[in-house]
Formats: sequence, structure tokens, C-alpha cells
Amino acid sequence: MVKIKTEEEIELMRESALVVSKTLGMLASEIKPGANPLKLDKMAEEFIRDQSAEPGFLGMYDFPNTLNWSPNAQVVHGIPNNEVLKDGDIISVDCGALKNGYYGDHAYTFEVGEVAEETKKLLRITKESLYIGIREFKLGNRVGDVGFAIQQYTENHGYGVVRELVGHGLGKELHEDPQMPNYGKRGRGKKFVDGMVVAIEPMINMGTRRIKQLNDGWTVLTADGKPSAHFEHDVALIDGKPQLLSTFKYVNEALGTKSDEEDEFRPS
Repeated sequence: MVKIKTEEEIELMRESALVVSKTLGMLASEIKPGANPLKLDKMAEEFIRDQSAEPGFLGMYDFPNTLNWSPNAQVVHGIPNNEVLKDGDIISVDCGALKNGYYGDHAYTFEVGEVAEETKKLLRITKESLYIGIREFKLGNRVGDVGFAIQQYTENHGYGVVRELVGHGLGKELHEDPQMPNYGKRGRGKKFVDGMVVAIEPMINMGTRRIKQLNDGWTVLTADGKPSAHFEHDVALIDGKPQLLSTFKYVNEALGTKSDEEDEFRPS
């Protein structure tokens, strides 16, 4: 059952989302060749707690860390370890925070040093598909409209769209209804209404859409060993239009990059 949020609840969720946004921004300046994942994981935990929040993933379903840390061919749910980052890696960092009883949850895939051009393109297209999907999260549309938009855009570039893992509703629980697949058919699925809050998160593979899971019970990999990219935002439906609760502003500031993609989804 979809849980509709009040204006007050949405503002509390914006606070939770911004805890994650600021954490990703802090990590952005630390992600470089030689960086130790476990050290960054501990930094993220302390940073979240310093913002009067709790790490959203730590201990959930017995997950052992604050960050989902998924390099290269890992799609999601990777576990931080002592294997340092190398030049040319990409790393998906998915992070959650619990504040005032509500969750924030979003992700960014970072480049480490000099990354291959075809991998840069995968990241760019996946990030663009996130905003293409968010644009369809509007009054009267349905879940399938978001999934269709993401699928069409990424598959037109020859990429594989992961089926087994999807976005989701968000609130007092990390995973609420509705599920938000990154594939689908227009006009199908749950209809969007004001007060809905969802996490939209394309998981896009350079090659096959097929995945496999490691024996650790968490780490999900591409079946062909090619890279995968993952970007995620928390979005509320307000006055019929999508409004971002999370932001990549802090990541862009840390990396010295400029992005206007979020401008159309800011409060008016």
C-alpha cells in the first residue's frame, strides 16, 4: 500500500535526503586512486551521525556497513573492504540515512582517476536517464511511464537494464510501495498522486542486463563482467510535479563540475 506523505512529512524527508547528499559530497573529494573503502565507510558513518542522523543501511537486513560500495562490474549492494581504488575504476556509492523517523536514500557513481571513454559514456547516459525518468513522475502518469522512459533511453544506446532490482517508495520504511522498475510499458502500474515519495534509481549495464550474486549474499554483479552504473534520487510529487528532495549539488561542488539538470525539479 502506498503511503501518502503530508507537506510536513515531506520536509522531514528532505532533511534526511540532504544528510545523504552532503555525505556523498564529502566522499566525492576522497574518492581517488589509493583510497581505502573501509576508511571511507567509517568516515561516512561518522559524518552521518554528526548530522544528528543514523546510517540507514548499517545493520538493516544484517548489512555490515554504512555504504553500499560497488566498483566496476558490481551493480549494487557491494560490501566495503580493504581493496583500494585504482586509476580507471568506477564506484557506485549508495547511502542511506535515518533522521526524524524518515529515510533518505540515494546514490552516485564516481570516476576514479582516468576512466575509459566508453565507461564515461555509460555513466553519462545512466545519469541522464535518471532525470528522464523523474520527468515522468507527475500527476496522472503511472509507474510504467517512468520505467518506459528510462528503458527506452538506455536501451537505445545499447545498454542493459537490470530487471531484478528496482527503485521504490520511501518514508518511515526504507522500502515502501510502489516498486519503481527501470523498465515498463506506458500507462501501466500504479497511478501517481500528490504526496507520493519515491526513490528512482536506474541500474544500467554496459553489456547484458543479466546479473549474478556472490556467495556473500549481497554483492550483485553483471553476468558478463562489464561495468554497471547506478544513480538515485529521492523525489516527491508536489502540486502535480516532481520535486527533488536529494541533490548532487555537494558532489558537483567537490568535483568542480557544473550541472543544471536539477534546476527544473527544484521548489518554485
